[in-house]
Amino acid sequence: MDVLKKGFSMAKEGVVAAAEKTKEGLEEAAAKTKEGVMYVGTKTKEGVVSGVNTVSQRTTDQANIVAEAAVSSANDLSQKTVEGVENVALSTGLVNPGELSHPEGTVEQAGDAGQ
Repeated sequence: MDVLKKGFSMAKEGVVAAAEKTKEGLEEAAAKTKEGVMYVGTKTKEGVVSGVNTVSQRTTDQANIVAEAAVSSANDLSQKTVEGVENVALSTGLVNPGELSHPEGTVEQAGDAGQ
């Protein structure tokens, strides 16, 4: 009977030792898992910030392109409008052809010439 008790006691000590080792292993694994998750979270956050900044910059660039095109179109439209008003004024006889001057320059100058 002593042999059995001694055998069971040794087995119990082995199980306790294994449980301790398992507990230590799980704690270490949990710590490493936490580090890994934090690393991935940080890298993901950096990626999202970088992505948002890239989208923001591209949106700004595209808005500038659209604004430049709109200004150019508005300038062309106003120039054509001034030319149209001049043509109407000439064709109706309100203005003599010699009275119109066409200075090279901005639309504002052309607008002044049509008044």
